[in-house]
Amino acid sequence: YHIHNSKYICFVHEHCLLLDRKESCSMPSRLSMRLSPLLLMCFPYYYYLFVLFLFHTSPRISSSCNAMMIPSTATKIASVTSASMISEGVWRKMAQEHSNRIYKLLQPGLIDNACTSNDTGNRRTQRKDRWSAIDSNNPVYNFLEEYYGVKGAKGVRRLGRWSPGLSFSSDGSVPVLAGARDDDVCGGCLHMRGFEFVYAQHEQFLSEDNDTSIVGVRYDPRQYFSNRVEESSDNGTSKAILASPFVWYRRILTTTQNNDPVTHCHGLHEWAMLYKPNGAPLPPSTKYQSHLPLRVDQTTINAAVERRGVSCTHVDALRFFAKDALPLNREGALLREDQIRMEQPACVHANMDLLKIALRLSPWIDSRLIADALEVAIEARKLDIAASPYDVSVYGFQPIKIENSQGRDEYRERQRIVMNKAAPVRQELLNAYDEFIDYTFGEDVTNDAENQHLPTSNSFSRSTF
Repeated sequence: YHIHNSKYICFVHEHCLLLDRKESCSMPSRLSMRLSPLLLMCFPYYYYLFVLFLFHTSPRISSSCNAMMIPSTATKIASVTSASMISEGVWRKMAQEHSNRIYKLLQPGLIDNACTSNDTGNRRTQRKDRWSAIDSNNPVYNFLEEYYGVKGAKGVRRLGRWSPGLSFSSDGSVPVLAGARDDDVCGGCLHMRGFEFVYAQHEQFLSEDNDTSIVGVRYDPRQYFSNRVEESSDNGTSKAILASPFVWYRRILTTTQNNDPVTHCHGLHEWAMLYKPNGAPLPPSTKYQSHLPLRVDQTTINAAVERRGVSCTHVDALRFFAKDALPLNREGALLREDQIRMEQPACVHANMDLLKIALRLSPWIDSRLIADALEVAIEARKLDIAASPYDVSVYGFQPIKIENSQGRDEYRERQRIVMNKAAPVRQELLNAYDEFIDYTFGEDVTNDAENQHLPTSNSFSRSTF
């Protein structure tokens, strides 16, 4: 089962079993002090029998949530007014349109939808829906899996889930999706992270045989992160720590927007990954696209990198450079903290990262903006691959031959097209971050996060959604 907010949460026929991580982890150590090794060895079987007991004593079965992880905020009760409701017909239509758009964008890069093999290759099973995993050999789409953690059909399906964002209602409250139920969250079209069921406390919503009834689902980040702090009180997690990734990405968006574009890099990062002077060992980064043939020889790759060096401003691209190519970068060896001053709007990786930054804010962001960011990321990646030293003609791409002047001119022209397409998406993302941070954390917590909680690892290179 998944771990969420320091809780192991498992729905078994609508019984919710909550095992606190600290208590469950300390249990074996206490047993080892008091019981024999044999009894300790049998502890997992006792737990399994207990779960089976719940399975067979429950009066009702929730088919959609059976054995599914549900965030602890799902049990919170909130009041609701008619002003904060989004009608069921409206949000279901928007959710379906989002799902269709995501599928259309990803379909060229998905594994065949008919069936799939397990890891051993001994069995093939029919898919339950249209979603399938990213084809790890597709050079355009495999970045989603390698860089942004979109793993398997489950990760792709998650991109197709919908959320309304913080489109506040007329009374200033977080919107409620009328008529949403557990089926919509566990196996359907809505995000599982951060949702909570909403119970009516107004007579127009009450059912005849109950004084309270579920009227829908909402995503309230202020409530969600307050719960996170309460549940993590033992390890000292504060709101400022939780706010720091969001504050960091807002600064990245602002920096990228304000910096001058650099249009003379010519996409040489892919070449720098394969740079290998005479006598040097094979660069580790050759493994990432090892299934693709090269369209140029090693001498041409080395000459392109050595001609005027490399002008790479993106920290996460430099992480994949061949060791001998790093000294050739005219911007130097950049660290994570340098990203806050170096990111610029013409960089294809910075524009691909709009998807990562959007996913970090999910589900408290309009899903339309996630789809917009995905569309930009795919366009940037197509440019990235076309300008690479690989032969990608089998995927329908004509090479941009940046090893000559005509190819470099073509790259700059297409680079500007991607940059202009990304600009309004970046501005909308910045607005969404402003709204989210102001509502969720407030000024004091935000200032604390800016001053004390800067990133210290490459964990910021991946999305979490």
